[in-house]
Amino acid sequence: MALVIVLFSLAFLMLAAYRGYSVIIFAPIAALGAVFLTEPAAVAPVFSGIFMEKMVGFVKLYFPVFLLGALFGKVIELSGFAAAIVAAAIRYIGRSRANVVIITVCALLTYGGVSVFVVVFAVYPFAAELYRQSNIPKRLMPGVIALGAFCFTMDALPGTPQIQNIIPSTFFKTTGWAAPALGVSGSVFMLVIGLIYVEWRRKRAMAKGEGYGTSLVNEPERLAENMLPNPVLAILPLILVGVSNYCFTKWIPQWYGASYTVAPEVLPGVHGQVTTSIKAVTAIWAVEAALVLGIALVVLTAFRRVTATIADGTRAAASGALLAAMNTASEYGFGAVIAALPGFMVVSDALKAIPNPLVNAAVSVSTLAGITGSASGGMSIALAATSDLLIRNAQVAHIPLDVLHRVVAMASGGMDTLPHNGAVITLLAVTGLTHRQSYREIFAITLIKTMAVAFVIAVYYVTGWV
Repeated sequence: MALVIVLFSLAFLMLAAYRGYSVIIFAPIAALGAVFLTEPAAVAPVFSGIFMEKMVGFVKLYFPVFLLGALFGKVIELSGFAAAIVAAAIRYIGRSRANVVIITVCALLTYGGVSVFVVVFAVYPFAAELYRQSNIPKRLMPGVIALGAFCFTMDALPGTPQIQNIIPSTFFKTTGWAAPALGVSGSVFMLVIGLIYVEWRRKRAMAKGEGYGTSLVNEPERLAENMLPNPVLAILPLILVGVSNYCFTKWIPQWYGASYTVAPEVLPGVHGQVTTSIKAVTAIWAVEAALVLGIALVVLTAFRRVTATIADGTRAAASGALLAAMNTASEYGFGAVIAALPGFMVVSDALKAIPNPLVNAAVSVSTLAGITGSASGGMSIALAATSDLLIRNAQVAHIPLDVLHRVVAMASGGMDTLPHNGAVITLLAVTGLTHRQSYREIFAITLIKTMAVAFVIAVYYVTGWV
């Protein structure tokens, strides 16, 4: 019965998300409904002590990232930089390669360490303009952005600084460059199969005479062709964000050390010492600082165009950032409540029985990421419960821990992108589309990612590559 409760709660939330209901409302309903069916007296304590704690904790850490990401995307749009990049891409690459252009930009930003949420805000304005000028149905866009941002550069390509590639290193004592041959193999698999799929969907839709679409929402403003800035200048902010994010990630620990304490001697109004662990916030501070530099560069180089509509633009960006952050935070709270239920423990314990360590790791992480709706959350739960067992079994089977690292990282980004996933909801909210319109393409990318994990495991056993 405990397992049925968890599955029912998960199915209820996925259905609500797919039908377009607010996850901010339905995530706590789904989570607390599961608690009520398990232990009615625990509903209020769980709501305050788990759901709200996790939700508020997420907002505390990540809302500035969402806000700055939304502002960066908005000034890229208002400045005409997005349209300039699109015009150059059409001129030199061609309209038929719109998907390749979008995937490439998403991949470069993600591999540069920019949060996948920020990539969505940053890429959407010029992706929309590129699709509009190429008359490609807008409903196909989220799947293409997912392929570029949520896919191979997030957890498969060696060296990616995304959190999904970092978490396994803390358990297995590996590095982000673990199993480079397998990582590249998996990346190529996802990119090739993904491109084939999204191009097939594009050609099929356009062959039916389907255009960009009408009565769409969240549409970027358009500039006349003769008003567009130089495309080289337009792409500089994107490069600056990626490069400075990498640099700040290296510099911040050097500047602050392991921790930083604000004492009453420094700020007299502080009652007691306030100590911050620098390791826990380095990635967040780095991307925030990079986005501030990116916004400043856009404003300085396109001052007149940006300031003419900055008031309305910033209000829209702030509203979008708040909605996206609250959606994802509500999902985060849901995952925390579900992870505390007895039914979740049943799933976790059952997954431990899979004998092959690589298959066990892949299935466990992917399943828990799917249930919680979070790649990093599902991976953390799975590794906290099973990492010692996985390491022992891998050593007995003479499987390098680097291979285990790569399989776990890739598996985390597979089934996490179910309809209730925070990144999926953010992507659809930013693009102004619904699950009913665009989730089919996103789910296809989810299946391709899941197949890529099986592909990498097979490659290892056939070739012995690491």
